[in-house]
Amino acid sequence: MTITVGGSLRIASQLLTLEDPLPGFSFYVTLNPADPHLPLLQKLLIPVMALGAFAEVKGLGGELEVTPYGEGGVNDHVHLLPVRHTWGRITLRRGVIRDMALWLWYRAGLHGSLGARRNGAITVADEEGSPAVIYMFKGAIATKWIGPDLNANQSACAIDGIEIAHEGIEAIPVPGTGMASRIASSIKAAF
Repeated sequence: MTITVGGSLRIASQLLTLEDPLPGFSFYVTLNPADPHLPLLQKLLIPVMALGAFAEVKGLGGELEVTPYGEGGVNDHVHLLPVRHTWGRITLRRGVIRDMALWLWYRAGLHGSLGARRNGAITVADEEGSPAVIYMFKGAIATKWIGPDLNANQSACAIDGIEIAHEGIEAIPVPGTGMASRIASSIKAAF
C-alpha cells in the first residue's frame, strides 16, 4: 500500500512501523531540594542526589476515584462520576553506600513543620541511553525510610530505600526516532 504526499510516494508500512517498548532497566533519578519555605539549615541537610543512584523505582501511577450514580429510569448502566485523584507513592531503592542522603532526607522531614520537600524526575532511557520519557514529580516528601535486609548466609548487596508521597506527576515524552518523528520527517521531506 502506498500513499501520495505532495506528489512523492511513501511506503505506508515504513510510517506505520511500531516503536519497540523502552527497556525497564535503563533509567536514572534526580532529586533536588525545592521547597522555598524550607528553613536554610534544614535545606542544607538535604543534599542533591546524584544521577543514576537508584537501582529500582516502584509506584509510578495515579488513580481517579469514582462514585457510582444510578439514574432513575436508566437500567442498562450506572453513571460513574469522578470524585478525586490520588497519586501512588514512589519507592526508590539503591545499594547501601556510606552516603546517608536518603536517611538525612527522611530525618529532615521528621523535624520540620512542613517536612523536607523536593521536586524530582525519573528519566527512562532508550537502548542507546538517550532520554525517552521523563516523569517529573513535585512536592515530594519522604514518608518512609527502608533499611537494608542483612543476612550473613547470603552474598547479596545491602539495599536501602525511601518511599515518597508527592503532589503530582507530569509525563514528558522526549522526541526521538519513534513513529511520530518518522511521520513528521516524511511529511517534511515530501514538501
